[in-house]
Amino acid sequence: MADIQLGAHTVKSHGVKVAKFHMHDWIILLLLVVIEIILNVIEPFHRFVGKDMMTDLKYPLKSNTVPFWAVPMIGIVLPFVIFLAIYYRRRDVYDLHHAILGLLFSVLITGVITDAIKDGVGRPRPDFFWRCFPDGKEDYDSVTTNVRCHGEHSVIKEGHKSFPSGHSSGSFAGLGFLSWYLAGKIQAFDRRGHVAKLCIVFLPLLVASLVAISRVDDYWHHWQDVFAGGFLGLIVASFCYLQFFPPPYAVNGWGPHAYFQMLADNQNNAQVTHTVNPLSTVPSEIAAGYIHTEQQQHGISMRGLSALPDIEVGGRP
Repeated sequence: MADIQLGAHTVKSHGVKVAKFHMHDWIILLLLVVIEIILNVIEPFHRFVGKDMMTDLKYPLKSNTVPFWAVPMIGIVLPFVIFLAIYYRRRDVYDLHHAILGLLFSVLITGVITDAIKDGVGRPRPDFFWRCFPDGKEDYDSVTTNVRCHGEHSVIKEGHKSFPSGHSSGSFAGLGFLSWYLAGKIQAFDRRGHVAKLCIVFLPLLVASLVAISRVDDYWHHWQDVFAGGFLGLIVASFCYLQFFPPPYAVNGWGPHAYFQMLADNQNNAQVTHTVNPLSTVPSEIAAGYIHTEQQQHGISMRGLSALPDIEVGGRP
């Protein structure tokens, strides 16, 4: 195996090279951002909501315990800070770049899938009644018995986006990726039985779970919405992590695939150079053969004889 070279590949020395090699990945990320914006602008499907269905949709309209802006802070900024702290200690740009890239893919892919399903399903939130009838005066179509809402349009639009929970999927996408990352860095599965390592790995998942539970407590989501969102985020996070890093239980589980591939390529290049020009890599051995030969009086030792063929072969054009 190639020698580990921590600290030899920094943002300053190899950052541009690594980023250029993954330029197409960054372009895809920008495309995902555009798709995410479009999915939030378009109108979701307005599912039929009859009078008899309103019984389960009359929960009070409350504010968010975890605001919308807090989800990117928890799911993106917090892991990013931890990535930077580990980079500051190890100075490995491959690890930093792939951790950031994998995290962003995890969050954005999850966001696109979540909002696409939200718009397609159009499930009303538990507080839909008060979104639809903010004054409490119900109004239904006399023929279809479907609701005829007279609330604010943006509030009603948001009321049709219950399934799945975006807070849950986003939190588990970001913090789930962080759990995978920490498991690899601290070698949680090294078969030494350190339960403290598992506590560190489960901590981000606990935070994500609390965010998801808050959505049910605020009556913004049904429990099925939260469960589906968390499951979706964790699955996507797992795929994205394993795309860039080995499993945490692997021997090389502490570093990204690209780092070990770079070491292997460097070793192969060194071997090719040695094969093409062996004199440039073993001059000390050849010089030792000469010196030993010159020290013999009226004869040639076996060591001197063994060095001569190497010199002759190496010296041929």
